[in-house]
Amino acid sequence: MADQPNKTQPTDADVEAFIEQVEPATRREEAWTMLELMKRATGQPPVLWGPSIIGFGSYHYRYASGREGDAGAAGFSPRKASTTVYFPDGFADYGDDLARLGPHSTSVSCLYLKKLDKVDLDVLEGMVRRSYQRVSSGTWP
Repeated sequence: MADQPNKTQPTDADVEAFIEQVEPATRREEAWTMLELMKRATGQPPVLWGPSIIGFGSYHYRYASGREGDAGAAGFSPRKASTTVYFPDGFADYGDDLARLGPHSTSVSCLYLKKLDKVDLDVLEGMVRRSYQRVSSGTWP
């Protein structure tokens, strides 16, 4: 992940109340699906990080520059244009999975899904599980 400050912190906000406010309705339904998928993949309860990221577990990061902090070990955000799924470990080791996943795009550590019903959810769950285990193991990066 790029050496950028993490300004997002865990909150006490109600995750379900947040999801109930998500627009449009199709993105809200996808958020409910993602919530269950992420709970299964991580075994962790959801926590709202900042105003719009639903995170699961956490990890401590320290960059070579000396910057450090805590971030969600797995998470997603139901955005208007797409559902964003966070992969702190990036995508270098997920080429085969991404090829089987279905329509998506990526950035350094974000997976963007415009239509969850076009994605292989079993592949996605496996990717999230692997990423979560790697990031929360204390051996990454």
